[in-house]
Amino acid sequence: TDLRPLDILSEVVPTAGLARGMRVFQVEGVRGFQLVTSRPRALGFPASRLFIHCDRFPEEFSIIVTLRVLSVPAKRNEYVFTLMAEESPSVLVGLRYSPHKLHFLFWSQERAGGWQTRVTFPNVSLSDNQWHTLILAVSGQSFSLTVDCSIPKDVVVETPFPASLSVKRASFYLGNRRRRKGVFTGLLRQLVLLPGADATPRICTAMNFKVATLSVPTVLQDLPVKPASNEVLKYPYETDTKVTLGSRPPCTKQEKAQFWFNASRRGLYLCNGSTWISMLEVKQRLDYVEEYQNLETNSETMGVEVFTIPKAGLFAATANRYTPPGSAIYKWTDGKFVPYQNIPTYQAQSWKYFTIGKKIFLAVANFEQNERGQEFSVIYKWSRRKEKFITYQRITTHSARDWEAFVIEGETFLAVVNHREGNNHNIDSVIYRWNPRTGLFETNQTIPTSGAYDWEFFTIGPYSFLAVANTFNGTSTKIYSHIYIWLSGSFQLFQSILTFGAADWEVFHIGDRVFLAVANSHSYDSGMPAPSNFYAINSSIYELNITAQMFVKFQDLLTYSALDWEFFSVGDDSFLVVANSFDGFTFSVNSIIYRWQGYEGFVAAHHLPTVGCRDWEAFHTAEGSYLLYSSAKEPLSKVLKLKTT
Repeated sequence: TDLRPLDILSEVVPTAGLARGMRVFQVEGVRGFQLVTSRPRALGFPASRLFIHCDRFPEEFSIIVTLRVLSVPAKRNEYVFTLMAEESPSVLVGLRYSPHKLHFLFWSQERAGGWQTRVTFPNVSLSDNQWHTLILAVSGQSFSLTVDCSIPKDVVVETPFPASLSVKRASFYLGNRRRRKGVFTGLLRQLVLLPGADATPRICTAMNFKVATLSVPTVLQDLPVKPASNEVLKYPYETDTKVTLGSRPPCTKQEKAQFWFNASRRGLYLCNGSTWISMLEVKQRLDYVEEYQNLETNSETMGVEVFTIPKAGLFAATANRYTPPGSAIYKWTDGKFVPYQNIPTYQAQSWKYFTIGKKIFLAVANFEQNERGQEFSVIYKWSRRKEKFITYQRITTHSARDWEAFVIEGETFLAVVNHREGNNHNIDSVIYRWNPRTGLFETNQTIPTSGAYDWEFFTIGPYSFLAVANTFNGTSTKIYSHIYIWLSGSFQLFQSILTFGAADWEVFHIGDRVFLAVANSHSYDSGMPAPSNFYAINSSIYELNITAQMFVKFQDLLTYSALDWEFFSVGDDSFLVVANSFDGFTFSVNSIIYRWQGYEGFVAAHHLPTVGCRDWEAFHTAEGSYLLYSSAKEPLSKVLKLKTT
């Protein structure tokens, strides 16, 4: 079989120009069709133009779509395409979407009694005014959807796609179902049918997954060139001249010919594909984020904790890889972090600062055994007399990754994440309760975890929650992480969320809304074919739905082996910064600050060059606001200053 791509979109475009009701728009450097016809049939063509030698629709196939979807009203459906018989209003094959859902439709006379079958993919967020490439692979009862080359969403239904679907006297309709209702309102760049094959391996090879192509109409491939004569452009097109407001956005080929207006400086800039060119005479402004201090560390740093001790000052504790020299505590002195105290640790992963009354503690999670083969993590207590941290309590742990301290009903708890014991990743993590009589932490509850990395405690009203980031169960990183709720004196399962090598949870509030962000580090399953990139995957933000009493997906963000999220605010603005650590090729990868844009969600605002970024901490001093990041690949962490002018 000749598995050539069948370009549905190109069939609608006449060789001499554009079909009626089609306009070309360029957005973010990418061109697509906008459908504005009042006559839906004008955007159709007979199926026989594609199926020349056979009048049967393929039994196995992929559909590849690249589109840019505008915001869709809550109860509205819009059609990407349909295949319909001339004498029937029924859809033989079709693709439509609604807010957060994508529906694939097909007609199966044999199996479904002459009714239409609908395969629904939930939690597909396309209405974000961004370009997206979808790959729908169909084979029998199995349907798989891949969005921007991320983890496929698989659905199995009772009714298989028909083995012999006739397309006699049927026509394809672009962006509609032969009616004005449900017409596609976004931009369409690619619509291809690939018989007999899963197109994912052919598509997911480019770095820019959102606009990966298999076949695109000629009019959309290149920018039009004005001929030497006085003829008009070969293809008339319009460009989106949206002006970006706020902090300095990135300027790449995708933003070429876009404007950025800096309201505070009254400056208008044009992106030339690499740099912002000033269009108005304004004073040059300082960068949004500037490097402030290179902090040399004892060795590679797995985690960092910034805290303030009353009457002593601001400190940062780094969890360093090697012993000796162990980990270090730095004190903020004259506007810089300077070495203050060294503490012997054993491949330390993280620190946790907490207080009980007037007592001040700092707990370290040790990943390895000490010189005598003993494996424990240590709680240190601040000595006001010595102005140092001294050993207070040792607790047996198993490749500990993280500590979390919290208070429930006046009692203090300390939870440790045990990552593995030997080669067994499915072990118990432990919650300890402070015994005020003995002055020690004692075991209160154990919770089964799988290669866990992180605990995150938070409260909502009178309820207390504890979320665990499960990373690896011994065979797969595609496992459930869990949220527990405190009921009747212990934590009980509240909700399970599918994650992919989850390394961190971050809870935050914006107004009265509660969000929970997960950092997905990599996608691996010993029983499944290897993806094109283990590390370029979506991390997700969930929002608490009070009515449903559960967290529901709010937004996906493409990350590169994400290991940490940090939420912070500057003035009235809210931000999230992600620790991107590895893109499958190099540890030198940009970490990104996202800015809260209301209904648009979080939008990338600044790209920060990092090397093996492991952890972010935001902190404030009288001099301003800062970010501190730790590197797990070099003995150098960096302090960045946020410029708020």
